[in-house]
Parts: sequence; C-alpha cells; structure tokens
Amino acid sequence: MARDFAGWLSSQGWVVRSEVDVVDIVAEKDGRRLCVEVKGASTASGLDVDTAIGQLVRRMPSEPDQAVSFALVVRDEPRSVGAAVRAPRRILDLLGMALYAVGEDGGVRQLVGRA
Repeated sequence: MARDFAGWLSSQGWVVRSEVDVVDIVAEKDGRRLCVEVKGASTASGLDVDTAIGQLVRRMPSEPDQAVSFALVVRDEPRSVGAAVRAPRRILDLLGMALYAVGEDGGVRQLVGRA
C-alpha cells in the first residue's frame, strides 16, 4: 500500500523517499514537503487511525510552516475509510492533514483535504 501511494505521488511530480525520520513517506515538490503515515489492514481500524493521526501530530513543527503538510493513507475498505473520516474535517484542515485511501488495485482516492 505504501508503495502504491508513493508511486502515485511520484506520478504527480513529487520526489519521494521512504521511511525518513520515522515517517513512512516524505515527498517534496515545488518547495513543499509532505509527511505521510500509512496504515494497512487491521482488526482495530479505529485505534490504528487514531494512533496514526497522533504520530503525525507529534511530527508537526512547533511553529506553523505552510511548506509542510501531512497525510494519512488507509486501505480503501469500509472500516478503514470510516475510521479515517470520523476525524472532524475542521480539525484536519487546521492541522494541514489530508486523508487518502488506496484500493486493492493500487488506485488512490482522496477522502479529505489535499496534499
């Protein structure tokens, strides 16, 4: 799943690196940086999504930086997507965090926000 999302980012013009500073994916484009946490299949989708959001929040700079944004990627299946989109959109916007889903076929779907 991480490989599929990294490939999709590359196709969008991002320069992608994997597992940088305990972040699953770091991508750069036009002076911007995107930090991505990827959560795969799980029996505890809600807990995994909450944990991933917390991990991304801990990696955010202490001062606002418009050049850095964040994304959470989940499996494109009802439980994972449902767990991801239960996070209030207003809060995700304040955090500069986007949500994406990756399907079994490797296709990427934007759920909320924009990288």
